[in-house]
Parts: sequence; C-alpha cells; structure tokens
Amino acid sequence: MHAFVKPESSRLPPPTPTDLQYQADILPGVSRTFALTIPVLPDKLTAVVTNAYLLCRIADTIEDDTGLDNVQKSVFHTRFVAVVGGTEPDEPFTEELLPLLSSRVLPDERELIENTGKVIRVTHGFSAEERAAVTRCVSIMCSGMPEFQRNKGLRGLEDLDEMESYCYFVAGVVGEMLTELFCLHCPGLSERREQLMWLAVSFGQGLQMTNILKDIWDDRQADTCWLPRSVFSSGEFRMERLEEHHLSETFTQGLNELVGIAHAHLRNALKYTCLIPKREVGIRRFCLWAIGLAVLTLRKIHRNPSFTTGAEVKVSRRTVKATVMTTNMTLMSNRALRMMFDRAAGGLPLANVPLWAGQRNFGTPSEVP
Repeated sequence: MHAFVKPESSRLPPPTPTDLQYQADILPGVSRTFALTIPVLPDKLTAVVTNAYLLCRIADTIEDDTGLDNVQKSVFHTRFVAVVGGTEPDEPFTEELLPLLSSRVLPDERELIENTGKVIRVTHGFSAEERAAVTRCVSIMCSGMPEFQRNKGLRGLEDLDEMESYCYFVAGVVGEMLTELFCLHCPGLSERREQLMWLAVSFGQGLQMTNILKDIWDDRQADTCWLPRSVFSSGEFRMERLEEHHLSETFTQGLNELVGIAHAHLRNALKYTCLIPKREVGIRRFCLWAIGLAVLTLRKIHRNPSFTTGAEVKVSRRTVKATVMTTNMTLMSNRALRMMFDRAAGGLPLANVPLWAGQRNFGTPSEVP
C-alpha cells in the first residue's frame, strides 16, 4: 500500500547532548505511559523510539488543534513530513505554526513544537535505515489519520473494517516501524521479520482497541466516538444516544464482542514478543509491560460494562507495579509468559481473529508459533 521511502541525507548539524536530554525531559510531559516503557529499551533504541514518539506527537498536535482549519492542517502535515525527511528546514515550519496554535494546546505540546528543531536534529543523527523507518511511519500517519479525525463524531465508525483501518493508521504503522528498528538493532531477527511484521499490526490494533474501549466516555466529552456502529446495530440502539443505551443488552453484547477481538489481537502481541530472542531483555520487557496493562484493562472493562468514566477501568498504580514485577520474573520463559497471560485473561471473551487482520504491506506470512 505504501512505498518504503528513504529520506534524503540531512545537512543539519549533529545532535548535541542537550538535544538528547531534551527528548528525555519532555517525554513524561506528553506521555506518562511511554515515559515508563521506552527507557527499558537498549540505550540506542531508547533514543530513536523516544524520537519517533515525539514526532508522532507533533503530528497529533497539529491534527487535534481546533485553531487550525483542515487546509492548514494538511499543509503543515505535508511540510512536517518534509522536515522529518530532510527536504525542508525546520525553522520556517516551527515559526509559522506556533502563532497559529490555539490556547487549547497543552503547554508541554506547545513546548514540543517550539523545540521541533532539537527533535529533528536527533532524527537526522540516526542511520539512514533508522530515519527511513521513522519517516515512513510519520508519513503514513499524517496521510491516513486526518481522514478519520476530520470525520469523527458521535455516530462512531461504520464497521469493524473501518475500525481496523483507523487502528492501522494510528497504531499498526507504529508497530511496523518498531519492528524495523528492532530488526536493525538485532540483525538475527531478520529471518523472523515476515512473521513479526504480520504480528506487529495486530499488536498495535490490540493496544489501540483497548484504549478506544477504555476512553469511550472521555472521548464523548469531546463529541467523538471510535466504536463501530455495525457491532451495535440491533434493536433501537443509536450510537448518538449511547448515554441512553449503555445499560442495554445490545451494548453489553457489542462491548463483549470488541473485548474479544482486542483480546485476540493481544494474544498475537504475545506471540510477537515470544519471537524476540531472550537475550533482548529490554525489547521483551517493553512489549510485555504494554501487553500486561492492556489485558488487565480489558478485564476491568469486561467486569464492569456499565462504567461511565475511564477512571473506573483504569489500572491502578499498585497493579502497574505488580505487572512490572511479574513480567520481570517470567521474562526469560515463553511458557511462563503464556501461562501468566492466560491467568490474566481468564474469563475474557475471545474472538477468532485471522492473523492477517489489519495487515497491509506484506505477503502471506510464514507459520507463526
């Protein structure tokens, strides 16, 4: 679907220790979750994955800001991809974007855009292969995400296929990028690349679907809904009137169906992680923490389908610590990890999701264990 585009060589000066430190300092302000998980990666991967996340966050900030109209958003997305790829300087982009941002942009996000130059200098200090992977991700996200963001509303998405496409553009493509970076870091993974790529998109969809379900009511406060209407189509159910119908059997059944699909994708995420060599402790830990927290969130949603705020199904800090401790203890045993996953997912519905669900860029996969 998308060509793998290599950016032109950058003429920017190399990143300074201050630039790298800025990345580490701003990350907790824009994502507490990734500030927890990214630093467990090997040092070089920590730098590039942090950088990639910050670039994606800049793209998100452009898209989400109500101070920009759709034409402006498209123009700045195009220019941002060029900045990341090294075909446009960052200073004019930043200087022209900053004054247009509305007061609704969070202070840390505004600061991030103001310091785009620091982030880009780090980007252009990576290898050509790393830059290509990051640029491809940002490019696909900037081209696909707006289609959904600009048509969002309380009616939700049309069906599961549309949800799958949405999850790809905001999460699956990130899984593809991470897999490229992991393979570059660990050349021995290359022989498993095809399997990993198939599973990476599913991994991303599992995490994104979990977030969608957790944030149903928070999203509605922003007149947004990412649920697929086709799953809730029986009877008099109307997505626009979810507040009236959320205690109905139709809603509970639909919610369980989506939990079952997300659960299946997270099982693929575990398969992905088990393909990572055991010596790559940081990568395995990075993946497992995300999987564990997502499964526990699904369990809370399944047990309390009548929840009305994200806080009701949010995993507690105590549970986060317990998850970290448990995964660290079982990290080196795929069998133990599968047993731990089964225990955590006990009682959850499970859909029959094909391995190739959501896959867009690779051929038929080899058999995945």
